[in-house]
Amino acid sequence: MIGKSVYRKESLDKVTGTAKYTDDMPSTGMLHAKLVISPNAHAKIKSIDTTEAWQIPGVRAILTGQPSPLTGEEIRDRPIIAFDKVRYHGEPIAVVVADTPVQAAKAANLVKITVEPLPVVHSPTEAIRPNAPLVHEHLAAYQKIEHVYPEPNTNIADRTKIRKGSMQKGWLMSDVTVQAEFSFSPSDHAAMETRCVTAEIKPDGTVVIHSSSQSPFMIKKLIAQDLGVEAGKIIVHTPLVGGGYGGKVPVQLEFIAYLASQAVGGRPVKLLNTREEDMITSPVHIGLHATVKLGCTKDGTLTAAEMVYLFDTGAYSDKGATISRAAAVTCTGPYHIENIWCDSLCVYTNHPYATAFRGFSHSEILFAFERTMDLLAEKLGMDPLELRDKNAIRPGHNTPTQTSLHASNVGDLPTCIQRLKELMNWNEGQRIAISDRKVRAKGISCIWKTSTIDTNAGSGVTLTFNPDGSINLLSGIVEIGTGTKTVLAQILAEKMNMDVNQIHVQMEVNTQSTPEHWKTVASRGTFMAGRAVLKAADDAIRQLKEIASRVFVCSPDDLMVGYGKVFLRDNPATFLQIKDIAYGYKYPNGYGIGGQIVAYGNYSLRHLTHIDHETGKGDPGPEWTVGTQGIEIEFDTRDYTYNILKAYSVIDIGKVLNNKGAQGQVMGAMAMGISFAAKEAFIFDTEGRIQNPRLRTYKTLHYGEHPEYVIDFHETLHLDSPYGARGVGEHGLIGMPAALANSLSIAAGVPLNHLPLTPESIWKAKKAGGSA
Repeated sequence: MIGKSVYRKESLDKVTGTAKYTDDMPSTGMLHAKLVISPNAHAKIKSIDTTEAWQIPGVRAILTGQPSPLTGEEIRDRPIIAFDKVRYHGEPIAVVVADTPVQAAKAANLVKITVEPLPVVHSPTEAIRPNAPLVHEHLAAYQKIEHVYPEPNTNIADRTKIRKGSMQKGWLMSDVTVQAEFSFSPSDHAAMETRCVTAEIKPDGTVVIHSSSQSPFMIKKLIAQDLGVEAGKIIVHTPLVGGGYGGKVPVQLEFIAYLASQAVGGRPVKLLNTREEDMITSPVHIGLHATVKLGCTKDGTLTAAEMVYLFDTGAYSDKGATISRAAAVTCTGPYHIENIWCDSLCVYTNHPYATAFRGFSHSEILFAFERTMDLLAEKLGMDPLELRDKNAIRPGHNTPTQTSLHASNVGDLPTCIQRLKELMNWNEGQRIAISDRKVRAKGISCIWKTSTIDTNAGSGVTLTFNPDGSINLLSGIVEIGTGTKTVLAQILAEKMNMDVNQIHVQMEVNTQSTPEHWKTVASRGTFMAGRAVLKAADDAIRQLKEIASRVFVCSPDDLMVGYGKVFLRDNPATFLQIKDIAYGYKYPNGYGIGGQIVAYGNYSLRHLTHIDHETGKGDPGPEWTVGTQGIEIEFDTRDYTYNILKAYSVIDIGKVLNNKGAQGQVMGAMAMGISFAAKEAFIFDTEGRIQNPRLRTYKTLHYGEHPEYVIDFHETLHLDSPYGARGVGEHGLIGMPAALANSLSIAAGVPLNHLPLTPESIWKAKKAGGSA
């Protein structure tokens, strides 16, 4: 069963249109909430006049901001609804609850906000200047977790430091050095399903929430923690989710919906983002300004790396502090460098606040680092692939946080490099003229990623047997389009030696009855929930053997389970059907033993540590997935337009569990990475307002613009993972921005260090004689 291309368990519902999402949930008696959002990026709230709004028939409540509680996973810096001042264009200032969506929207348009504009902080480089306006004047007073370090009286929410080796020694050993700056603005996740939540407070105080979320258990935790509701009285339902990409990790609308329900006596309230609200009001993809300096010997051996990563977390820290920390952990890309200095900062600006995005800082920093590697290769007069192969991370090396590496936890990057070289026909050259004005060019990038989630994050699984011997699998994994629950069924089928069609997976997560999975993030679903499945399967096998051993009057060790049977290992003809003992066994005389088999399994990450605040030393992630990626383009040297002909990924996946599923995940991620690099960015005016908050003006990769995708897998088993598999849900995206920028830089003959890579930006770079 492992490695086979099993159809996804939810596929029929999706392709026939019968799949249910949060907005499809029954709405009898449902009220509707509408946000009143800020037209300013930074302003003092002077007054909120709701008089005219209350005149609209059907209006049930109008909520405005309060000084407490403040929310946030790492730093509690965000009011649920803006209070006293607004910090980004699109921030909720008030909420109208009415009988219908039309009434709520009409009333929301009549709420009058009077503000006093404040100076706007436009970028992280501007934010760290000594006299920059403060986005948060009371940063020192905020509650926070232990391992985050805000710097009071600045716009720095957190700073992660990596100090490895001796920079003085590293620079003395360097015969060649390069330094460059890179940047891109915040952008959108652009999931097909906009964020949606409903909330209801029952007469007994039970809170029932339906949410299109990647983290239903975190919703439960934070509502209990921040709003003082008993955790046991909070039930969160998450059905299928129409794409998340990290954007549905944070808890935002759920707080608002709860308060809205509370304001109308507990009645059910729905809050559904329009596309514009989803793009500018809810959390976005983080922006970055990076400075990278590299040194090497004459033969290309890297000797020193110095990086400053300024992450644009926007108005609130949310996941920004975690993202900047993850960037520091893997700050150099997959290369062996003895001397490293890195400061990775989470910086407040007056942009919409940022949250997780597929790859969680890795595509962002590798865009900068892998561009610098190409600049270094150019200065050395060395083949870019050869430079990467020479310095590739290998077993026996250690990471920037000084974690020791071996084949199981890092895989085989050199083999991936060689395979990419073959697939891309690299030896024919990187830049080939095909006409007077058009050239073909190739660019590459190496990738790696570990997952810096909570060091004790865990996952649970419950298995229940049906009278026909089939199994129900319950896991807190949210099906966000990754097919993880199908892979869990494959893992169980392999372990139980049974038909995967006899395994029924519950798609909806219900926090009252579904075992907890920390969050559906970080390419950790298969690893953590898969381990829990294997443990639950062991428990089920133990129980089956226990009942059968009493029937056969033998030791459980004499029995095996598989093919729908429990049988004697030395005489398979002596067996019991699992369906005949799944609910216990009844002897001919009427005596019964056992009962319905219910099996449990759980797994928690182990041996992980926080990193040292001064040096960055620690073991923050369980394993690394490594790989190489490339892009081949056709570039018009006259008008600076280009077509992407082919995109390549070679990834050490550990073990392929579902072949078509893995290829689909990588291909989808590659498309997303190309779109991010080539087209996507918010455009801000001089007042910090987003000018392209709709898909008509916010450009993404369209049908007909996709290249041919070439995907290949190498398998170096990760021994701690189910059947050796490594995470792969995000990795197709990670190297695409760098590979595209490297190919276009070669084609255009000018460094292109700023995203997105549009014909206009390339033209400007050529005109300026510098980087775009």
